[in-house]
Amino acid sequence: MAEKTLDDLFLDTLKDIYFAEKQILKALPKMAKAAVAPELKAGFEKHRDETEGHVDRLEQIFDYLGKAARGKTCEAILGIIDEGKEIIEDYKGTKALDAGLVAAAQAVEHYEIARYGTLKTWAAQLGHKDAVALLDATLKEETATDQTLSALGAQVANPEAQSA
Repeated sequence: MAEKTLDDLFLDTLKDIYFAEKQILKALPKMAKAAVAPELKAGFEKHRDETEGHVDRLEQIFDYLGKAARGKTCEAILGIIDEGKEIIEDYKGTKALDAGLVAAAQAVEHYEIARYGTLKTWAAQLGHKDAVALLDATLKEETATDQTLSALGAQVANPEAQSA
């Protein structure tokens, strides 16, 4: 078996997050539809638009590397999204639904933050300056989304769930 390198790991992880972003694009409209608080609905819709940009940036990186933009099944994101679906099913019609949606969305964001942070570090190590800038832009958006979700949870969703 051929020795694997950081280049190989970088490409495999790009494929992983590309697959994840495509799955997130499918999940966000369902989360927006399930959300009760208008602020949370709007947040999910805004993040869907941002996620389209994340996919575009990843495609630019694949192009920069001279590789086809292809995903690699990411069991982790599939599991996190399934947990979100369970929350929607189990808490539909309750005051705790939005708090659960915030928690599920933050699990997704934390996964993405971990992946993009690692990819940015590896891109820098490998001398892919163009990729570093693209990955950094996405990392900043994912971090901002996580902070917005924290605020929505603390100010809207969690107090509503507690009042039930």
